[in-house]
Amino acid sequence: MTRGQVLNFLHKHVKNQNLRRHCYAVEAVMRALARRFHENEEVWGIAGLLHDADYEETKEDMRAKHTKLLMQWLLDFDVDSDIKDAILAHGWRYVDDALMPKTKMQWALYCCDELTGLIVAVALVMKDKRLFSVSVDSVVKKFSEKSFTKGANREQIKKCESALGIPLNDFIGMALTSMQSISSELGL
Repeated sequence: MTRGQVLNFLHKHVKNQNLRRHCYAVEAVMRALARRFHENEEVWGIAGLLHDADYEETKEDMRAKHTKLLMQWLLDFDVDSDIKDAILAHGWRYVDDALMPKTKMQWALYCCDELTGLIVAVALVMKDKRLFSVSVDSVVKKFSEKSFTKGANREQIKKCESALGIPLNDFIGMALTSMQSISSELGL
């Protein structure tokens, strides 16, 4: 699937603008991570763009359905197996412990998924609600405040250190810069 086809697919299955923006943010971070690891930026980006395409239809029964429904939908498309494996691995906690991330691409998607939401939340508490007002330090400060965005799994984000070999502050910086580069698409 090309990026254009993936966008059409995503827009067909995801109506919520904020969820679409989340997928755009994860795509941007995945592309940056692919560049860092000298991997295929297009493949990693598509995994990020697609990863939550079934969320609206599975959010009420994540354990039974999240990522599984998306795999069914993708049967009709020529999608790289690495993309499918990364999508399944990002939701392993809901699907099956055997799908726990193993490759760098899988860990990258797993770690950055939660971080993008935390960064958006930090932007939304800024006076101007803009990503360009967010700094690594402001994200790190909110990261340590457990009451801030309780749903953002900090342990999942911190896996960037052991699974990807990227220090937390560097990971936050990379994600923030990637998201700032598409701030207009993110509405921030």
